[in-house]
Amino acid sequence: MNVEEVVRNALREQAEGQPPVGPGFADRVLAARRRRRVRGAVSVAVATAAVVVGVSVTVPVVGSGEREVRPAGVVEQRDVHAHPDQSPPRDLVAAGDVALAAYYTSEVVARSESAGVAERTYHLLDPRSGRYEEDDRWSFVAVAPGLRTAAVLERELPARRIGLLDLASGEVERWIPVEHGVGGLAFSPDGKRLVATAYAEHPDLREPIETEHGEDWTVRFGEPNRLGFHLVELSSGESTWSPVEPRDDINHREDFAFGADGTTVWSRVVGSDSERQYHAPTGEEIPAPAPERHLVHDAPAGLSPDGTLAAGGLGREAGDKAYTDLLDPRSGKRVAEVRGSGAMVWADERRLITWERLPGSGTDSYRPRMVLVTVGSEKVVPLTGVREPNQTLSRTEWEPVFARR
Repeated sequence: MNVEEVVRNALREQAEGQPPVGPGFADRVLAARRRRRVRGAVSVAVATAAVVVGVSVTVPVVGSGEREVRPAGVVEQRDVHAHPDQSPPRDLVAAGDVALAAYYTSEVVARSESAGVAERTYHLLDPRSGRYEEDDRWSFVAVAPGLRTAAVLERELPARRIGLLDLASGEVERWIPVEHGVGGLAFSPDGKRLVATAYAEHPDLREPIETEHGEDWTVRFGEPNRLGFHLVELSSGESTWSPVEPRDDINHREDFAFGADGTTVWSRVVGSDSERQYHAPTGEEIPAPAPERHLVHDAPAGLSPDGTLAAGGLGREAGDKAYTDLLDPRSGKRVAEVRGSGAMVWADERRLITWERLPGSGTDSYRPRMVLVTVGSEKVVPLTGVREPNQTLSRTEWEPVFARR
C-alpha cells in the first residue's frame, strides 16, 4: 500500500462523525511529508508542517509568548523563524521552503588614489547552532539547496579555484580548479551544478567620486571586463568553458545565474527592455524562455515554484505602503499584487520574502525590513529588524543570501 492510499484510508475511517476537511487535504499531507524529509537533513531543522485532524491542538503563536487553540481540521504550518528585533540577524531567519543562508556587508578598501576594491565580509549560517557566524576568508559565497554546502572563492579575485565548504565543520572539502579566473558563483536549481562567471580583472573595483557628503567611491561602468562562464559539474568536478562576447552596457560585475529550469543562464543588461539577457550553455545569446520573458532584475524572486506567477517590479504606493506587481508569466499581464518592494525569493507557491519600509518612515526615509507577505492578503510578517540606510557608497548594509532548505 503506498502513501497516498494510507492517507485516503485514514480519512475514510474518520469520515463518520468528523466535519469535512476540505479539498486537497491529502495533497497537503504529502507535501508536508516531502518538506519534512528535506528539512530533516539539516541539523538546525525548524518545526515542519504539523497536520492535525479531528482534535483541537495547542501551539505557540510566533512572537507572542502565548499559546493558541486551533480548531479541528486546521492545517497548521510552523515554518516561520523570525527575529524582528535583529538587524543584521544573529539567529536563523526562515520561512516556508527558504532560509536566509548567509548575509554579507561590504566596504571599499583603497588600493591607490584612483582605485579601490569593495571587499565583502560574510556571515554564514552554522547548521549546528542556528546562528550566523562571521567567516572572513571568502570574497564570494553561494549556498546550495539543503544548507549543507557552500561554494566559495578566496580573497583575491579573479580566483582560479572554487572551494566546496562544509557549513557544519567550516572546512573546505574539495577544491575545483577552473581555466579562467572567476568572481561570481550561482547554483543550479537542483544544486548539482555551478555557473561561475569569469572576469579579466577584479569585478568589484571602485573609482573615486565627489558627492554632497564628500569623497566617496563609485562602481566602474562601461569597461568590458566579463569574459564568459564555466559550467561546473559538482559530482565530477569537471567544467566546460563558454566565452561570451564583451559588451559595454553592463556593470563591471554582472554575474550569470541559472534560468528557472536550469537549462539556460542569464545576466542583467542595463537599459534593455527585458533587463535580462539569456544564454545557451555554450554561451550564445538566446531569447528568454517563454515563462521568463517578463521577469525583471529588481524582483529577483522570479517565477513562483509552481510557475503560475512571476514577481514584477514596484507597482503602486499608498502612503507608507508599497506594492509589488505579480504577473502572468506568459502574457506579462498584471494579475495580483503583494505588499513590499523588491521581491527577493518565493517562500512557497503563495508567499514571498521581500523588503518593506517601516510604517511611518515615509517616502523620504527608506528604512526597509525583511518581511513575509502572502498573495491575496494584506498581512505582513516581519522577519528581521530595520536595515538602516547608509549615506555613503563606500559601505553597504547587510545583503541577504538565500537557499532552499
